[in-house]
Amino acid sequence: MSNDVWGTPVVAGDLLYVTSFEVHALDIASGRRQFKTREVAWSMAVSGGRVHASDGPSLYALDAADGAERWRLATEGWVYSLKAERGTLLTGTRGGGVQAWEAASGEKLWELTGAQADFETPEAGPTILDGTAYVWGDGRLYAMEARTGAERWTYPVGDASVTGGVPVRLSAGDDGAVYVCAGSRVFALDVTTGAERWRFDGPAAFLCAPTLVTGPAVSGGGVYLADYLGTVYALDAANGNDRWRIATEARHTTEPVVVADGLVHLGSGGALYTLDAVSGTPRWRFAAGGDVIGAPVAAGGRVHFGSADHCLYTLDAVGGQLRWKLATGGEITGSPVAAGGVVYACSRDRCVYALDAAKGTGQSRSG
Repeated sequence: MSNDVWGTPVVAGDLLYVTSFEVHALDIASGRRQFKTREVAWSMAVSGGRVHASDGPSLYALDAADGAERWRLATEGWVYSLKAERGTLLTGTRGGGVQAWEAASGEKLWELTGAQADFETPEAGPTILDGTAYVWGDGRLYAMEARTGAERWTYPVGDASVTGGVPVRLSAGDDGAVYVCAGSRVFALDVTTGAERWRFDGPAAFLCAPTLVTGPAVSGGGVYLADYLGTVYALDAANGNDRWRIATEARHTTEPVVVADGLVHLGSGGALYTLDAVSGTPRWRFAAGGDVIGAPVAAGGRVHFGSADHCLYTLDAVGGQLRWKLATGGEITGSPVAAGGVVYACSRDRCVYALDAAKGTGQSRSG
């Protein structure tokens, strides 16, 4: 491709979508490019058979199969974040604007001003989860019906002096709660009413969203997260009690920890750590040749992750043994994606890699 590839690839159907200034759609079997956008795409979301993207001052939708333009419109502000769910697009624009759009047609559903404008990054913008739009501003978290913008509830998470100057992160569970990290505090709020179920006060700020695992604590269920010092926490989802905490090393990434098959995986600094989800007992630590980039992906008994040392690594999830690694010509960007026995990754060598997840064999595609 003509420009650096960055971000996390998206697999949908038979195509792989990556952003390299433009959106590129690649056939997952052959790597052949099916189409690319004519314009820059700073934000992208693939949903409902469409690729939704923005070049900043405009928003557009393409057919996900052939790239044909479905609709295009000019926005009143610079779009810095874009989320799509259930036929609704949610955008954040510079200066505290939030807009909701009908994904099929581009019709504006509602908009508001006065949202947070301190952290205008794709991961810190307004988000949409299970039909609810969440917006943060003036020290409060607002939950709104995604289609109408009607306010469901609001909750005081605290202003910048309380949250430690870091953006609010949240995730929704299937237990009727939304879990919110605001500085060094974690809240469990009722999705319907906003009532506080519990709160947890930690000693340091959390940069990542919490990860909820459904099930009893004895089988690894709970809320998992890590603070910027690299301490990993397991909280009881029912009451917020601290089940265990384990120190790793300083961790400045915004990526959540990954919990799979009773194990907690996370990149901290230049190493990947794996802990027992029930007890917190460290299982293994694997040192890469540079900082871990993005979030690891766990699938098929393996853990895949990229590093600033230009390598993609695959380890045995239980024992941490190196299965294979691939040296690319540039820093791995974003998080790898595993699907159908294949792991996909992007590198700043301007290539996208599709590799057999077990063997590491495959090919790169530079378009």
